[in-house]
Amino acid sequence: MTSIHTQLLTDDASGALVERHFRIRVVTGPDQGKEHLLDEGTTMVGTHVDNDVVLTDATVSRYHLEIRVRRDGIEIRDLDTTNGTKHGGVKIGQVVLTGAARLRLGKTTEVDVEPVDNAIELAEWSGDRYGDVLGATPPMRRLFALLARAAPTEATILLQGETGTGKEAIAEAVHQTSRRAKGPFIVVDCGSIPHELIASELFGHAKGSFTGAASDKQGLIEAANRGTLFLDEIGELALDLQPQLLRVLDRRQVRRVGETHAVDVDIRVIAATHRDLRAMVRAGQFREDLYYRLAVVATPVPALRERKADIPALVRWFADRMGRGEFQASPSLLDQLAQHDWPGNVRELRNVVERALSLGDTSNVLEELRQSSPREPEPTSVAGDPAKRTSSDVLDLPFKEAKAALVESFERDYLVALLEKHHGNISRAAAEAGIDRNYIHRLVKKYNLEVDRG
Repeated sequence: MTSIHTQLLTDDASGALVERHFRIRVVTGPDQGKEHLLDEGTTMVGTHVDNDVVLTDATVSRYHLEIRVRRDGIEIRDLDTTNGTKHGGVKIGQVVLTGAARLRLGKTTEVDVEPVDNAIELAEWSGDRYGDVLGATPPMRRLFALLARAAPTEATILLQGETGTGKEAIAEAVHQTSRRAKGPFIVVDCGSIPHELIASELFGHAKGSFTGAASDKQGLIEAANRGTLFLDEIGELALDLQPQLLRVLDRRQVRRVGETHAVDVDIRVIAATHRDLRAMVRAGQFREDLYYRLAVVATPVPALRERKADIPALVRWFADRMGRGEFQASPSLLDQLAQHDWPGNVRELRNVVERALSLGDTSNVLEELRQSSPREPEPTSVAGDPAKRTSSDVLDLPFKEAKAALVESFERDYLVALLEKHHGNISRAAAEAGIDRNYIHRLVKKYNLEVDRG
């Protein structure tokens, strides 16, 4: 017996987790009123008796439509029919639908594709951790309950939260509790890979496809086959690369740079961002169709200031992982930590604990925090002296953060000098650097530079 296929997603309006299945309903033509719930697998529609949905309209082909339920919607494919299939008045060959739609089959039959949603009551989360992520406050328990429900499915997940909230650790915990746990967990940091290299890093390349391509290279998407692909800081992905990623998500195929054939990939995607992707969609900085492919199950990740009651447990947790399980934080220290707003979130707390344990002095942590808290970068005039960043303390950071800091320092200093040389002319600067002018625009905005054209 075939089961009814359901999808897991979050409702756009309420953010609640729902289970969705689809039905098709004939609204015009000789078969008006006929309904069918879409089964797992493929549903065939046409006039031949072998179809799952049998129609009697003579203008409908014997085998007219093939409907396949996917993790992110339903795929409709016209089977090269005589009178065709229309969606929104346009004749289609293949389309992926994520919500309600009306299709015209032949000349007289119209069919509504309708999502049917049922709210999911999440089980109470009783523990204080999910994988290697710690938290016992209500926001974290809600997050853990949602992730525990979504992890065993193939639903694409979008984690939305500030930098340092532990989104990568959360993504890895989802992977480890999924059916793909034995497969690879591949991280792509979309914000730290230079624009001119990211296509090769993501999709791979063929030998000789560009200068320096000395051999074939497998991309990170291929490397994630049968596992999980974690797209960190997806909001930093350049607009011109977003259609290529969308094709991968739609077709589950990847084509290496310089090759004409595509390779099938079996991947589960988790993405993360500290940006407001909805606002970026409205501003034309992020594709709407890509957003909806990624935000199937979308959930916020709480900032540390929203769960300060977790700080004592986190301090013990970090001390234990640093080999100092005997460490007992004094009430005075915990009071100091509770007074801080933690703009760097859990990552900042970990670094503070590590520094305090290394120095053996916790007497004045609060003052250190005030001095080390991240500040908004001040605008730098290209016409004036560029603000220099120091890397003297880069070895105090984890590798990934240290690498990102050095890349940002190089990008900013290089860009300042390049634009100063060309008196703010972005086109000439882009030509000399050999990079797209739109990428220079993005960097100018990223580093809050003031381009002096005088």
